[in-house]
Amino acid sequence: MSISAEPSVDGYPLSFTPVLKRTLWGGRRLGEMLGKPLGAEQDYAESWEIVDHGVDQSIVDAGPLKEQSLAQILAERPEWLLGPAWEKRVGQTGASGGRFPLLLKYLDCNRVLSVQVHPDDAYARQMDPPDLGKTEAWYVVAAEPESLIYAGLKEGVDRQTLAEAVEAGQTEQVLHSFHPSPGDCVFIPAGTVHALGEGLIIAEIQQSSDTTFRLFDWNRVDAQGNARPLHIEPSLAVSDYQAGPAKPSSVDPSAEGWQSLVQCDKFTLRALSIGRRPIGGDGRCVILTVPHGTVVLQCGDEERELRTGQSLLIPAACAECQVEPTESSLLLAMGLPDETV
Repeated sequence: MSISAEPSVDGYPLSFTPVLKRTLWGGRRLGEMLGKPLGAEQDYAESWEIVDHGVDQSIVDAGPLKEQSLAQILAERPEWLLGPAWEKRVGQTGASGGRFPLLLKYLDCNRVLSVQVHPDDAYARQMDPPDLGKTEAWYVVAAEPESLIYAGLKEGVDRQTLAEAVEAGQTEQVLHSFHPSPGDCVFIPAGTVHALGEGLIIAEIQQSSDTTFRLFDWNRVDAQGNARPLHIEPSLAVSDYQAGPAKPSSVDPSAEGWQSLVQCDKFTLRALSIGRRPIGGDGRCVILTVPHGTVVLQCGDEERELRTGQSLLIPAACAECQVEPTESSLLLAMGLPDETV
């Protein structure tokens, strides 16, 4: 298939209807702060912006490909979407075949999330059904003064120490934690024990996987006295006991041009707060999202504004575009590394 695709879709950034998720730790701020179309419920926890994972599918909401899913577009136009090296860039997941390899979401942490850990690709491939591993990164959109992030084990914590802490209901005592600020970025490789605390709004980029092992749930029970299931043995098996604490980096809002936040073998993450810069046009797709403010996107003769909470996927076939945040705004750009194995 040629990357030029058919003329009707050349240069066509894709916007999608968000997939909303409700859980016990959600709230209302995805609507209040990010403009997501919530119902009347009080527990909206996640807005999956760009996703191709089983029944969870991003559906195009405008343009020539309207109502097509991301999975359908990948199946019919793999090179148009991912570029000439698309076969390397598709996430291979054993018998389940390939999928778009990245997932972008926003989270409203109205309550502290469970302590959890994700496997790497090798472990996840052996699961039934097989899946991708899950390496992820968080950008802190908003935080309360007392909000905490738990990221990584304290120095010297081994498997036995972690297991004993979990058994005693004191897992937090062996976790590294800190008070985050808006603009912080935290990289969470597979195997990192972690939890997001109460009062956070997070933009998360990750591998397209929903494989999570719950290690500890703060001794919570529901109205009937039932605790949520834990996955203690798999968690202990996949946890990284050598990496130590995961510490944040921060976006500099006064810096002009792109700031590199994460570069790993699964994805790249950059931020832009000042300046007009080119994006796309290099034979690779890129995901854009605006955690706050307004960003002007120009593709050819078409100019549009991306507002707080809006996201786009620019296919590899698109010509080079230009992006420029307005004052006090921020753009996050996510893509695949040069070599995706």
